[in-house]
Amino acid sequence: MPVRNQSSPSAVPALECRGLSKAYGASRIVLAGLDFTLARGEFVAVMGDSGVGKSTLLNLIAGLDRADSGDVLIDGEPINGLDDDAATRLRRQKLGFVFQAFHVLPHLTLAQNVALPLLLNDLPLGQAAEMLAAVGLAGRDADLPRQLSGGELQRVAIARALVHRPRLILADEPTGNLDPDTAHDVLTLFRAQARSNHAATMMVTHSEAAAAFADRVLVLRGGHLHAGTLSAQHSTAAPQASPHA
Repeated sequence: MPVRNQSSPSAVPALECRGLSKAYGASRIVLAGLDFTLARGEFVAVMGDSGVGKSTLLNLIAGLDRADSGDVLIDGEPINGLDDDAATRLRRQKLGFVFQAFHVLPHLTLAQNVALPLLLNDLPLGQAAEMLAAVGLAGRDADLPRQLSGGELQRVAIARALVHRPRLILADEPTGNLDPDTAHDVLTLFRAQARSNHAATMMVTHSEAAAAFADRVLVLRGGHLHAGTLSAQHSTAAPQASPHA
């Protein structure tokens, strides 16, 4: 059965999709009236075959692509129908992004990279150093990205995604370029920091080991999100806790 609303009716969810549909031509239906709710502080992994539409789903949620029909609400605010300026403001204020390729700017220091969302939201820049310390990079504010390992670069990306305390984090294959041990360390940190900031997280991944860190595992299939299961090898790979702990 497709996944339905699982949040408390008294709480405004971090993310709600209502009847979300998207097709590319008549022959390729990606989303077919998808309904989904993500509670504040919840960490969800989305899996599925290549080309099924996982990245399209993230783009629709972020307002980077337009749905054919349906609504996306972030922190109770509908994004459909917003003009480009309003959609940009919403992304700037309420969303954080973590990508497989890090997207850390090579000519900026670590502190300057992490401070970008602070600059865009007119927030105190000192929070960048605090966030770097929180992800284990204290005292490295002035370092350049070329001085870091892949795991350290993803820690910078996590710090940048969280520094302005967004309501929702969208992560697209965040461990795809990392070795298993580094991926485990980064996901442990990612989940802990997202939870401490009360941010909801939707992570697209092909990795069962990565998905084991989530509170829920969902599979995108047939245009809907379905409850997923992990193999016994990975079902206890990461300790599962309440999304609101």
